[in-house]
Amino acid sequence: MARHKVFIDCDPGVDDCIALMVALGCPDDIELVGVGVVAGNVPVDICARNAAGVLALAGRSEVPLHVGCPRPLIVPPEFAEHIHGPSGLGDAELPEADLGLHPHAVDALCALLASAEPASITVVITGPMTNLAVALVRSPQIAVGIKEIVIMGGAREAGGNITASAEFNIHADPHAAHIVLTCGRPITMIGLDATLQIRCTAERMARMESSAHRAVVAAKAMVDHVNRVYGKIYGTEGAALHDPCTVGYLLAPALFTLRPAQVAVEMNSGLTRGHTAVDFQVTTGAAANVNWVTELDAPRLFDLLIERMERL
Repeated sequence: MARHKVFIDCDPGVDDCIALMVALGCPDDIELVGVGVVAGNVPVDICARNAAGVLALAGRSEVPLHVGCPRPLIVPPEFAEHIHGPSGLGDAELPEADLGLHPHAVDALCALLASAEPASITVVITGPMTNLAVALVRSPQIAVGIKEIVIMGGAREAGGNITASAEFNIHADPHAAHIVLTCGRPITMIGLDATLQIRCTAERMARMESSAHRAVVAAKAMVDHVNRVYGKIYGTEGAALHDPCTVGYLLAPALFTLRPAQVAVEMNSGLTRGHTAVDFQVTTGAAANVNWVTELDAPRLFDLLIERMERL
């Protein structure tokens, strides 16, 4: 498998932190060229602190960390502290780390993609898509540098997790999602339909408990908190590992089942804001713009995620 050159744009957040740790544990497969943060699960300054803590935990503080947009393009900001806790880390504590002096995430994306070989950079987005959307509006020509955009976001059969009809990342900035989904580059989208298939059940939590590795210990402390919240809010067993699915897809695409689809985002209706209309039949006459993940191999994917974190 060819090594991926990856920029991860995220809003850490429990599962974003786990996705970062997995990516950092795969230097032979993933060249992490930068990390951007955006307001989402928690405010952007807390996201930045958490991402810096993950890089410090991994001993990878040389990876440039770019603080990005503090709010969505148009809609008022909404956060998800009710899931991730006020720190965004659940019960975990990460090392204190200096953020460094790096360009704004939008500037970083513009510079990276403008100087890249055509179709050479994979952009992984595990939060609202504000940073990449602003970059594409500012400099549309940079899209040529994108090899693929891998997104955790959206839902079809699963409905939503922030409203009855919307997944959080899309709901948080639907206008940004529209810009990214219509940019014309290859997109793989891993929504709730797939990510809810990989849950941190008691058996999987026991597997994490058995590991003494610092990354897995931190991940378990994060998930312990979300597991309790899931039980109270959703009445279900086991938090879903949403965001790490994106990195898992880069490492082992054979574990994922994809279908071409035309995906559009509802931007204007208050009731259905952020709804993703996923059309496998392409009834609108528009071409498919997304490869939509319908299924994943949860047992093998979970084992892969843990094994890669333990390489840190």
